[in-house]
Amino acid sequence: MGDFEQVSVGIVGASGYGGVQLVRLLLEHPNIEIAYLGGQSSAGKPFSDIYPHLEHRFNKEVEPVDVDRIAERCQVVFLSLPNGLAWQITPALLEKGCKVLDLSADYRFFNLDTYQAWYGGDRTDTNTAASAVYGLPELYRDRLQDANLIGCPGCYPTASLLAVAPLLKQGLIAPESLVIDAKSGTSGGGRQAKTNLLLAEASSSISAYGVARHRHTPEIEQICSDLAGHEMMVQFTPHLVPMVRGILATVYATLRDPGLVREDLATIYNAFYRASPWVKVLPSGVYLQTKWACGSNLNYIGIEVDPRTGRVIVMSVIDNLLKGQAGQAVQAMNLMLGLEETAGLPSLGFYP
Repeated sequence: MGDFEQVSVGIVGASGYGGVQLVRLLLEHPNIEIAYLGGQSSAGKPFSDIYPHLEHRFNKEVEPVDVDRIAERCQVVFLSLPNGLAWQITPALLEKGCKVLDLSADYRFFNLDTYQAWYGGDRTDTNTAASAVYGLPELYRDRLQDANLIGCPGCYPTASLLAVAPLLKQGLIAPESLVIDAKSGTSGGGRQAKTNLLLAEASSSISAYGVARHRHTPEIEQICSDLAGHEMMVQFTPHLVPMVRGILATVYATLRDPGLVREDLATIYNAFYRASPWVKVLPSGVYLQTKWACGSNLNYIGIEVDPRTGRVIVMSVIDNLLKGQAGQAVQAMNLMLGLEETAGLPSLGFYP
């Protein structure tokens, strides 16, 4: 693709947090033109009515969702919709020649039976689902370059899988010992009004939720199994913390070789992510903060080994709305289109 060729892009579900992040990123992307915004409840409104802070830069009107209209205008379509809606229009978009990136859970699973067991509903798009590529670039970069349909990972799985991937790929841990303790800001719950996300409910408090049954568990297990080469189960517990953006995932596992030290694992991690511009492995003794990743597409990883227990502790932080959602989708799109993987993505966060 030439340096000056512009790709026309549409966003369906533009009014949510994922949609507004996509708009912000794509407005700054050197190869992209936003040709269509689609929504249901927001149809007919200028985007600046929904997000007034963008009025000086972007005022396109949100239109009703119409597959023919989208296909006429767009080469690439981002679907930022609630679970269970993307699959209803994706086959038609693909048939009309669009490339599709889905930010919901609809195309994240290798097996539709797993999706239906955790998310419910009947699916009639078996062949389409089988063609989807899981959109975590650091693990499936080569596959994304030939993809027409990408199922973008969830925010918790992104932080967790980047933390654990080198351990599983190299067979360094006892798989049954893997525990993931993760914490997310309130924006992970979306823009809809929910009691548990009210300031009075969430402020000055931290709470676990979805214990032993969170929907991201099978997604994490699926990719862990793929990395390890055998079926795995994972203990995953998410928590809500009183901040807007960010995820911290702390991974615990028993090392198969108790003689491994932190420096050994740092060498392995740096080699594993040597071609991954968005993953930063930190020096020994440096303990990351979610604030470091806020506003960027970066993933910071910290590693420690506890010789007393024989366990490795890996800490991973991302911005849940960027590397955990819209930023990762743009990163996957870049690979899909043969663009620079870093194009249009922020490499510096907001600090403090």
